[in-house]
Formats: sequence, C-alpha cells, structure tokens
Amino acid sequence: MTDDATVPPNPAGPPPAPVPTPQVPAPAPTTGLPVTPPIVPTVVPTTPSPFGTPTPGPAPAPAAQTPSVQTPDAPTPDAPAPSVALRQALAGVRAEVAKAVVGQDAAVSGLVIALLCRGHVLLEGVPGVAKTLLVRTLAASLDLDTKRVQFTPDLMPGDVTGSLVYDARTAEFSFREGPVFTNLMLADEINRTPPKTQASLLEAMEERQVSVDGVPRRLPDPFLVIATQNPVEYEGTYPLPEAQLDRFLLKLTLPLPEREDEVEVLARHAAGFDPRDLAAAGVRPVADRTVLERARAEVQQVQVAREVLGYAVDVCRATRQSPSLSLGVSPRGATALLATARAWAWLSGRGYVTPDDVKALAHPTLRHRVQLRAEAELEGVTAETVLDTVLASVPVPR
Repeated sequence: MTDDATVPPNPAGPPPAPVPTPQVPAPAPTTGLPVTPPIVPTVVPTTPSPFGTPTPGPAPAPAAQTPSVQTPDAPTPDAPAPSVALRQALAGVRAEVAKAVVGQDAAVSGLVIALLCRGHVLLEGVPGVAKTLLVRTLAASLDLDTKRVQFTPDLMPGDVTGSLVYDARTAEFSFREGPVFTNLMLADEINRTPPKTQASLLEAMEERQVSVDGVPRRLPDPFLVIATQNPVEYEGTYPLPEAQLDRFLLKLTLPLPEREDEVEVLARHAAGFDPRDLAAAGVRPVADRTVLERARAEVQQVQVAREVLGYAVDVCRATRQSPSLSLGVSPRGATALLATARAWAWLSGRGYVTPDDVKALAHPTLRHRVQLRAEAELEGVTAETVLDTVLASVPVPR
C-alpha cells in the first residue's frame, strides 16, 4: 500500500515540479546587473565636478544603440561580478582620501580615472587648497610609492631623472635614480622652473623611461605624474609649452572650498589633525597594484558604438574651427577623450560608453589642449566657455 500511496503524487507532481526548479537559476544573470547601480553614487562626485555626473535620466537615451553597444556584453553575464568588487575597491579610495582632504571628491575621481588610463594629471589651484596632501593621501590609500619634487628656478634636469655619480671606492660611475623612479611623482609647482627642466619629464611621461648617458631605464608601473601649478597670473611662473601640456591626460582645477567644507577643515585641525601623519588620521590602503591592473583590463573591454566615436571626433574637430581658438584639439586629444570616457563609463557601472560620458569628460580632458587667440582673451573668453559652446553646437547621437 505504501507503494500505491506514493504513486498518485508522482504522476501529478513531476510535470510541474521539474519545470519551475530549472527556471529559478535562469534569472541569475540579471541579478548581477542591478548590483551595479549602488556603485554609481559612491563614485560619481556629489559636489560640483569638472566631469559632470551621468544622471539616471539620460541613461535610457542610448536604447537605440543597444544592438551595437550592449550585445557584446550578453555572452558574458558573469563579467559584471568582478567589476562590482573592483569598483567598490576603487570607490573606497574616495572614502580614505576624505579622511584627510575635505571637499575634493571631483579631483579624486579624476586621479582614479588617470590611473585607469595610464595618464598624467595637471592640478591647478591657488596655494593652500591641499594639492600636495591630496596626492600623498591617494598614494597611501592605494599602497603606492610616492616622491615629491619642488620645482624651483635653479632645478636641473638631472635632479629629476637621476645622474651618474662617481664612486671613488670602485673608480667607476654608477647611476643614482632620481625622484622620477616612483609610482606617483608629485611635481610641485611645475611652472616655477624653466622650460629645460620641464622638458626633462617629456620622455618619462610619454615613454615611461628615462635616458641618462644614452642608456634607457624603465620606470616602475604604475607610473603617474601629478603636476601642480599656480594660475598663470601669479608672478614667477613659466607657462608650460603646448607639447608638454598635451602629455597630460587631464587638467583638474581645485577651487577654494565651500564655507561648510572650510569649517570642517578647521574643526579637524582643532581636534588635533596632523596632515603629516596620515596613519593617525585613519588612512589605510584599500586597493593595490593588482586591483589597478585588473581594473585597467576591464576598462579596455568597455564597448564604444561607432556613433559615439563619431561624436567624440566631431567635438574635437569643432574646436579646430572655433574663431576664438588659435589651436584646437589634436587627434591625441581625441584618443584621450575616448580613454577617459571609457574609464568613466566603467566607474559608473556600465560596459558601454554613452555621449553623456564624452560630454562629462570633455572639459577636464580638453581644456588644456586648446589655445585662445589674443583678441578672444581680451574679450574675456576662456577655454571653458569655448568648450561649452562646442558641446552645445555638436549634435548628440541618439
């Protein structure tokens, strides 16, 4: 009877039971995609940023591009999983930097983008806005080596790259590495030194090596030059030549802090904060070289539709036709805009680039690659206003 009793449930049970159980894991690939939105608020600057912030509204706009943009991601539904962990690690960098630096979230995002793109950054701001502290804290949060060079009018190229030193004990010359042999090199007040010394960084920034006495020597990886400069209207400055400006991936401006941020700075100092002791402030490494390498590899997989490529090119070409500019954006600038837009899309949790990513990175990527005409400067025109006009005039693909 026990066998007969078990038979009736089996004919009725098996047909429906096996069908739902295989379907339960089926939606699993889609569960990985909604995990990415929580990462966006932690990476997108919440304060006024030179990048802008990809808002949730424009996101559905590239729906027409989904056949050409999103289909490459479909065969690999498991790909977003490691991206979430990597983005969380890099998002944690902002939290660590905020323990020592107040109100510079946009600059931190720009420095992370530069690391992902293997680029260099030019920081501009008046003295006393924590440019040096920002770089030191970033290096501590990423567990990277850092060295600082104070550029002065009497600084020599060998003081930066290194030089041959005679050893009396061996009667031979040996190479002594300069401060450029590091991961994050802070070139403080780079426009305080003559062009000859400024040019000593060109090979290091472009080729990631230095040549001394005809012998090339490789620099460590990652290698990032973060150069700070005072506004050009300050006395005793040597404007960087166009060739060297073009070597910088981004130019970030550090404004004076808002009132509440400045109050917070004073409150921390009143509580005993010491900018020379980052460990006491609680800054600790939250990522390392391995995380950067894996993140860089994933950024290279971000898809870009041909329409978006055309939009980036049209923006750069429009600067060459602007009557206010004597020098527009070169093809190198266009490739830089593509690289930064891909990194920004990845940080925003997407595997494809939208026109909004290009627009968000246009100002920090292109502002130092254009040169104003003298008459335009007299009329008060700035690179920012020219780029605003260009972005407003170039049709956006939909």
